[in-house]
Amino acid sequence: MSQEATAAEPARAARGGDRRRWWGLVAISIAVALIIVDSTIVNVAVPYIVEDLGLTSSQVQWVQESYTLVFAATLLIWGTVADRIGRRRMLLIGVVVFVAASVLAAVAGSGEALIGARIIQGFGGAMILPTTLSLVNAGFTGRERGIAFAVWGSTIGGMVAVGPLLGGWLTTSFSWRWAFGINLPIGVLIVAGVLLFVDESRGRSRGRIDVAGALLSAVTFATLAFGLIEGRSYGWWSLVKPFELGPWTWSSGISPVPVAFAVTLVAGTVFVVRTLRRTAAGKPTLFRFDLFGIRSFRNGNVAAMIVSLGEFGIVLSLPLWLQNVLGYTAFQTGVILLALAIGSFGASGLVAVLGKRLSAAAIVRVGIVAEIVGIAGLGLVIGPSTSWVAIVPCLFVYGFGVGLATAQLTGVVLVDVPVERSGEGSGLQSTARQIGSALGIAILGTVLFTTAGAQLDSGLSDLGVPAQARSAVVNAVVESAGGAIPALAGNPRTAPVAPVAKEAFSDATRYAAFTAAGFLVLGLLATLSLGSGRGREEGYAGSPAQRGESPRRSREGEELPDAESPAVP
Repeated sequence: MSQEATAAEPARAARGGDRRRWWGLVAISIAVALIIVDSTIVNVAVPYIVEDLGLTSSQVQWVQESYTLVFAATLLIWGTVADRIGRRRMLLIGVVVFVAASVLAAVAGSGEALIGARIIQGFGGAMILPTTLSLVNAGFTGRERGIAFAVWGSTIGGMVAVGPLLGGWLTTSFSWRWAFGINLPIGVLIVAGVLLFVDESRGRSRGRIDVAGALLSAVTFATLAFGLIEGRSYGWWSLVKPFELGPWTWSSGISPVPVAFAVTLVAGTVFVVRTLRRTAAGKPTLFRFDLFGIRSFRNGNVAAMIVSLGEFGIVLSLPLWLQNVLGYTAFQTGVILLALAIGSFGASGLVAVLGKRLSAAAIVRVGIVAEIVGIAGLGLVIGPSTSWVAIVPCLFVYGFGVGLATAQLTGVVLVDVPVERSGEGSGLQSTARQIGSALGIAILGTVLFTTAGAQLDSGLSDLGVPAQARSAVVNAVVESAGGAIPALAGNPRTAPVAPVAKEAFSDATRYAAFTAAGFLVLGLLATLSLGSGRGREEGYAGSPAQRGESPRRSREGEELPDAESPAVP
């Protein structure tokens, strides 16, 4: 072999390694898409599920909420465990659990069976999300890292919009069962891609897992998420409707929501105190609070939580308005929301160009500004006779902003976190976003339905509708989340009040959009504390992987200490 050919071998090997990493990113992104799409598909499929399985209103609620509560409660646990047992291994376990639960959901013959499958799905989804994030954080450096996070973040933003479209097509053209069954072939594709293209990585610590800390963490975040999500439904203090959990019913006195918050406070306090004491004693813990000593991680999580308050809140109210006020079908609504996905995916293609001129934190700010413009624009054009032509450009700008802000903010949060603790940091970052999202849904949902009820009551009063009839119409519209409006329009006896209901629900959707924009303004201000967000890309030594080198590993694939790595207590 010639000297030139011999010299070319390392370059070809490097190019092959680069291609392999990017194919691995594709597999990781599809895994993220799997859990994001599934959460939105179910919302579209619920009416068909109710008709087929005869679900009660309580069962309908738990089909949607059981997944969310388990998902939010265990994100931190699985992110930390992934550092111990291997991130690729945890991702594979999560995909298998999620797909197996999807198959159970697809063949479910009762509401109880479907809820059980959704709970298992929640565990699988919580294993997947922070693990994909930590794999991206560990596998890419420099400008490539920004591009990789852009792909990861745009997948989340885009799939939120693609889910309703895919769900509408599957449920109307085939069956609601395919909304879950579609996960099986996708899961097989993910497993094959991860095995072929994603390398194993793990942190240094492989000690015992803090089971008691994990349980305390799960109780803390589950009760917090429950309280934030269900406050409007059951009452923030006094019970407004019975709370049913299987055969057990909570039907009088105080609402379960303040009780849940009290449990959150107690469990969270015990978790924090216990963690600090075990850390001081050198014992294993689920999470070590020294990560909050990293400025970018601490401030970035605060910013991420605030941004999440408003970032996806409009996705709650906009489909309801499009279908119940403007009269679009579920599939047509999905097509309109596709503009958000196109904008989000388009943003990922621009990150490489922007990254040459702007820091990661600056890109985050550009993205949030675009989100504010898009969502405020929606607030300005929303009305009972708005055309989709006015909606689509606003959604595109909003999606473009999500594609920039979500991904790069995630990168800023983790930029200075030691790679060996990526799962730990990713789990907390995902949890912060999830709690922020739950709080945003709670607030925006309250704004939407409270405003709709007040505006409708006032409008009906101006028409001279008697108080009893007025109350019945308001309750019907609010309790159905606007679903009663088409029925009002179709009934000759109630047709005169339908325009008032449409106007009221449009006003409420507009106010929800402006509220979301206000949260994003606060999030923009919070990003001013992030600095440049360049971290290890500029002058930070870090671990070998952080410097773009291959870390030293043991035979089991464990990252070994490096002399230049920062000390990790």
